[in-house]
Amino acid sequence: MKKFEGYIHGIDLGGWLSQCDYSQDRLDNFIKEEDIAKIKSWGLDHVRVPVDYNIFQNEDGSLIQTGFDCVQRCIDWCGKYGLNMILDLHKTRGFSFDKYHGEKNFFNDENLQQLFCDLWEEFAKRYVKYQDRVAFELLNEVTEPSYIDAWNAISNKAISVIRKYSKDISIIVGSYWNNSLDSMKHLADPADENVVYTFHFYDPLIFTHQGAYWVDEMPRDLKLAYPEKLSVYKEKTNEIGLNLQDFQHISDGMIGAQYFEERMSEAKRVAEERNVAVYCGEYGVIELADAQFALNWYRDICTAFDKYGFGRAAWTYKEMDFGISDAHMDSVRDELIKLL
Repeated sequence: MKKFEGYIHGIDLGGWLSQCDYSQDRLDNFIKEEDIAKIKSWGLDHVRVPVDYNIFQNEDGSLIQTGFDCVQRCIDWCGKYGLNMILDLHKTRGFSFDKYHGEKNFFNDENLQQLFCDLWEEFAKRYVKYQDRVAFELLNEVTEPSYIDAWNAISNKAISVIRKYSKDISIIVGSYWNNSLDSMKHLADPADENVVYTFHFYDPLIFTHQGAYWVDEMPRDLKLAYPEKLSVYKEKTNEIGLNLQDFQHISDGMIGAQYFEERMSEAKRVAEERNVAVYCGEYGVIELADAQFALNWYRDICTAFDKYGFGRAAWTYKEMDFGISDAHMDSVRDELIKLL
């Protein structure tokens, strides 16, 4: 099975150029050079950098130079400290994984799709010269299954635009259900040998998102352990009315390392069938979980990543309810970063 070389052990820089207030102070100061140096000292090989279209494009599609300057700054820092970087378009005009952003119509509006391709062409013009250490991720977390045919067509068009500037830069594509590995098989066959499939993994969500304020059905005071019996997670999931895919592939008993191996076996199957590298762009545990239980979860999921040779980036470096550098992980961080 192909491996995504250079992108095996990483972390996200969430909340810097995406999912933020977009103030100049945020863009200039949320992530600094010393953060990149720290990530390198942790022994990681790359960062995934989510970005939103509106720091690069005005309403009419004209360009905003300051957004590109932020990306260039990160590329330069990563070059200085020997890290690779994934440029991830987290939100495009007309679509966001988060319905509360109010973006809509991307999948049936050719003008919005053209703005998407235009932005990727601009990224390609500026950044393919760093293709030995920069990769492109087309769009974060397509949501609805009904979008898949349109998304396959749009993503292939964007790939063809980027390929005018580089045949070799790695281009990362994810499927619906928010980059679910269960939907990966519905992606179009890879356009070429330098396309990478991606998935995100927060299973069991009842554990990793316990108490999350943005999950409508989630009790804010929910507390769960890990590892735990499957029956406990199932019972709580049903009790609060969450509609999840997490448990459909596994047998009863204690959820542990085998759970992750069983869940990821589908990604391995697709990867081998299509001779494509597979990458997990997000995985993590909310700060509301007990730190030791979170460490147990990271240990088991990273064991599965290592078994299958999947590259990955943990969500996330700082703040955003999952920050690995934040105080809630102080007691386990030294052990955790050995796993990432």
